[in-house]
Amino acid sequence: MIGVELLLDGVGGIVVETEAYRPDDPASHSFRGRTARNAAMFGDPGTAYVYRSYGLHWCLNAVCLPGSAVLIRAIEPTSGVDTMIARRGMTSPRVLSAGPGRLCQALGIDAAFDGRSLLEAPFRLRRTNAVSDVVSGPRIGITRAVEQPWRFGLAGSSFLSRRFP
Repeated sequence: MIGVELLLDGVGGIVVETEAYRPDDPASHSFRGRTARNAAMFGDPGTAYVYRSYGLHWCLNAVCLPGSAVLIRAIEPTSGVDTMIARRGMTSPRVLSAGPGRLCQALGIDAAFDGRSLLEAPFRLRRTNAVSDVVSGPRIGITRAVEQPWRFGLAGSSFLSRRFP
């Protein structure tokens, strides 16, 4: 998904950072099977799986296969930047949507989007030519299966939530 344009009601940008999660991954919400909380993660490819992290921040994932999803960690803001600034109460484009919680706040994503298709309005996904080189490394912010190099980012992007080693 690196380099894909992600918009919600015309607000968004280019995906520059993601993390992958599979059902056999102890860090994945699907590891122990389907529950009411993670049901969307077992949906069709393109389904949004939205959950709260630490009870504070919403996080957006794109289901790839049942039980597998990609956490959208950061985008480079390109559309509706004024709306994102108003929602976030800050003006620095670099940190406006760098991190899954910031991204969801900037796009206005909450539990109401859980289980909705990212392939239909109000979402829009579009391939772009923004990818030149993708880097990978260990996922961040987790305590299990930390060694997996399943964090991906657009090389050289200044919009990442954290630099790659």
